[in-house]
Order: sequence, then structure tokens, then C-alpha cells
Amino acid sequence: MSQNKIKLGMIGGGSSSFIGLTHRIAAAMGENFTLVGGAFERDHNKALDFAKTLGLDLSRCYANIDDFIAGENALPKPERIEVVVIVTPNFLHYSMAKQLIQAGFHVICEKPVTNTAAESIELEQLVNKHKVVFALTHTYTGYPMVRQMKTMIAEGMIGDIQKVDAQYYQGWINPVIHDKEKRKSVWRLDPEKAGQSCCMGDIGVHAFNMIEYTTGLKTTKVLSDLSTLYNDNPLDIDGTALLRFENGIRGIVRASQIATGEENNLKIAVYGRKGALKWEQENPNYLYFLQEDKPVQVFKPGHVYNSDFAKESTKMASGHPEGIFDSMANIYNGAAKAIRAEAYQKGAFPTIHDGVRGMKFIEAVLESTQNGNSWTEIVDEHEDN
Repeated sequence: MSQNKIKLGMIGGGSSSFIGLTHRIAAAMGENFTLVGGAFERDHNKALDFAKTLGLDLSRCYANIDDFIAGENALPKPERIEVVVIVTPNFLHYSMAKQLIQAGFHVICEKPVTNTAAESIELEQLVNKHKVVFALTHTYTGYPMVRQMKTMIAEGMIGDIQKVDAQYYQGWINPVIHDKEKRKSVWRLDPEKAGQSCCMGDIGVHAFNMIEYTTGLKTTKVLSDLSTLYNDNPLDIDGTALLRFENGIRGIVRASQIATGEENNLKIAVYGRKGALKWEQENPNYLYFLQEDKPVQVFKPGHVYNSDFAKESTKMASGHPEGIFDSMANIYNGAAKAIRAEAYQKGAFPTIHDGVRGMKFIEAVLESTQNGNSWTEIVDEHEDN
């Protein structure tokens, strides 16, 4: 590379963290970043051992975020970490992101971005005030065929949108939810750690984000029906939300973590007046284009017929499957361009604004269910994006 790599730090994501590993691999794939240090574990000795395995300078392995900020800002600017990845449990995202933004760091954050919509709005204001880049890892937006889908819809290839259907089904909670003691041990079912919602906050928001990302539509109101399954379980683990968009367009989000046997079944279908597009996360290299009285067309990565956005998001030659690491890497690559003030495609990475939209969706579906399954508006009075 002709440019120096961007110095990367990480908060959380230690030796036992799958998501930390995912971020480290994704950051390395585009050859834009180099991991320099961080605060990886609550146990500092364990963090130091982990930093050794990564071959890091142990002086850049900090005990906590306060030490991280103080230590890095004490260094000459050319040596400092420039962007920090937050891969901690949900309840820590807001406070850590706020500290880092105010200290002048760019931020890449796992979702949900905060516990409340008010917190996400505050972070958006701080991002604008301090003029830092904030990337939210709605990872699935990085798949080449999702970006192809976005482009085809924007270019009018399916005509006016008439219906949108997105689902995200998992089954991992099913083995523990029926045992009272087991379900008490799951942090995603603990409001103090997971926030206001489990299912919709964890995976339903991904389906919602995919809808707004690919279609460009803005959801105006929702009607939801959420289930906790047991009265002593405080958070939702299954739910459905009807969506209304501008111009009266209808949509639906279906999400479940008790869909027995399901793994990571995220799907989206967008139906227009002239055609439709369908994509599935578990088979991400296939985008299906449906038209009246014509055979189904299948778009795949690595071909010249794809959009520029899809082509620049593809790393391998056609026929070589790409997956979740590649998708996350595309988000990192987009963030790198923004950090370097280079031109980048709209949608190259989800922003803090996507985080605000997601939190407003989560709060709206919770309010809808609490109010007897009534239509609830997603208010956007502060937005000018």
C-alpha cells in the first residue's frame, strides 16, 4: 500500500470473543488497518497474555478504557491509535463510545449502538460536533450482493416498491429458555446487560436495517407483537412487526430466537411493480431477480454485469465464495476511506445515523406491544440527513 496503515485499537474482544476475532480478521483483510493495542479483558493479566499472542507492544495493552485514552493521548499524534473498535457487551457501548468520541477518536462499534434512542441521538450530535467517523457494524450490508440489490432498486429495475418482507430466525435460545435457571444465566436476557430488548434489539434490528439500507425507504410507523414466552423472562425472544413506509408502502419484519433448528436465517425480499429481488444470508452469493413471464435471473459476485459498488466490494474471482469476514471487511474498507477523507460510495459503511434509526425502531416495537399492539410512529423531528 502507498499509504500508512491506520492505527487501530480495540476495547473488549479478548481471547474468548468470537466477535473480536471477526473484527480483527476483517480489519486485516483490506490491508488498511494495523492493530496496535487496546483494553481487551477485564482481567489485565489475562489481557497482557492475550496481547502477547497477538505480538503487540505490551505498553499499549491497557487495564481499562480510561487508561487507554490517557495513554494514547499522551503519545505524539503520529504514534497514537486513530480509530477504536468497541466489542463489549451492549450496555457498555454508549458510555465507551461517548468517551472515545469526546477524546477525538474515530469509532467502529458493534450494535446496538446504545441502550436507548436518546443516547444514540446524543452520540450522533457528538459525532457531528467532534467531526469523527463513526461506523456501526451492521455487517450484512457489506455483502456484495446486498450492495448489488441496493443499486438495482435505486436504478428502478424493479419499479415502484409495493411490498418488503424481511426475516431473521435463530434457534439458539430454545435449548435454554425452558429451564428457569438456565435462562437466568444468559446475558442477552438480562436487561442490565442487553438493554431494552433481546430478539428485536439483537437480530430484528438487522432485518429492519437491511430494509432501509436496500430500499432507501424510511419507516414511519410500526405495529408489533412480541413474546417473552415466560412471564418471568423480562425480554422478548420472538416477534413480528408490521411496517408502514412513505407513500403507504407496507412491509414486515419477522424475528425469532426460538425458531427451533434455525441458525442464522436472515432473508429479505423486495417486491416492485416491475420485478422483485430476494437474498438470503446463509447463501449470500446469490441474488434472485424475478420478473413477470421471464425466467428467474441469478446474480453472483465477481462478474462484470454487477454494479461498481458490488464489484468494489468483491475480493475474489467469480465462483469463489465470500462470507461474513469479507462482508465485515467491506465496512472496514469504507470506514478507512472516510477516515482518510477519500471519496466513498454512499452506503459503504453504516453510520451513527443508522444506529439512531435502529434504536428508534426497537423502542417503537416495544411501545407498540406494550400499548396493546397499536400503531406507533417513528418520529424523526431531529433528522436532517
